Amino acid sequence: MFYSVLTLLVLLLVLRLGFLAARSFWIWLGRGRDLQNAVDHRRLSEQAVAARLRGERLGRTYRQEVHRARALAVEEYLDRMDFGWYQAVFIFVAGSVAGLVLEEVWMFVTAGLTQSRVGLVWGPFSPLYGVGAVLLTLLSFCQRRSRATDLQLFLTSVLVGGGLEQLTGWGMQALFDAQSWTYLGLPDHITQWVAWRFLLMWGLLGLVWAKHVMPELLYLVGEPLTHRQVAFVVMLAIYLSLDVFMTVSSFQRRAAREAGAPARNGFECWIDEHYTDEFMANRFQNLVVGHDLMDEGNAR
Repeated sequence: MFYSVLTLLVLLLVLRLGFLAARSFWIWLGRGRDLQNAVDHRRLSEQAVAARLRGERLGRTYRQEVHRARALAVEEYLDRMDFGWYQAVFIFVAGSVAGLVLEEVWMFVTAGLTQSRVGLVWGPFSPLYGVGAVLLTLLSFCQRRSRATDLQLFLTSVLVGGGLEQLTGWGMQALFDAQSWTYLGLPDHITQWVAWRFLLMWGLLGLVWAKHVMPELLYLVGEPLTHRQVAFVVMLAIYLSLDVFMTVSSFQRRAAREAGAPARNGFECWIDEHYTDEFMANRFQNLVVGHDLMDEGNAR
């Protein structure tokens, strides 16, 4: 009991220190040399909301007034900002990590499985959710300005999620003879990689994302104002691009090794040495390759 409590306290301390370190780093990024012609729309929004509230009588409680001011500032900011590559990189990272955590929690709760379900060879990322988060953010950001209804947001999320699952599942099997999931064993499957229950989940997640997560996340990320911020996001984008490239290369070599094809150059030899079948099996624990793939003929 004592060691369990001690472990919990250490974990909370580590999380607290990590949060403080991230906050300090974020503040440091904002103190660099300013970009030319940069406009801090978030500050303008806060100033506009403050000016609007100064002429109004305070509400019943200070907390309610602060919450209302925050919501108004977010709305003002979203009306002014333009969604671009800077925000897309942060959204991809946030979506990749959050999606991975949600999926692993879901598998543990529903099936009792504790396995690595990452999608890239480096880092805790699931790119399917990252791409989905970027697309949902872009589409819901546009739909917000056109005053889309909740039903329209829900259907958009269903189409984005289902399309990504179908394209990713088909691409993995066609290009790498690999499979990370299949819904053929479910009574409500539509295709091998799409099922009605998960389309519903995509729709609900997308609706929550568009209505509650996306506005706050875009407001938190803000817009690039300093050269430090731009340099950091560029390096982050380069890292993610290399991560995707190495992942694709590793899957290609694994499929080639499965087919008995030898390495053709030094890079492929390096891949075979560092990203072995054992590494791939340990890294992608839900991955099925080659003759173990489930299809219509062996689905149960």
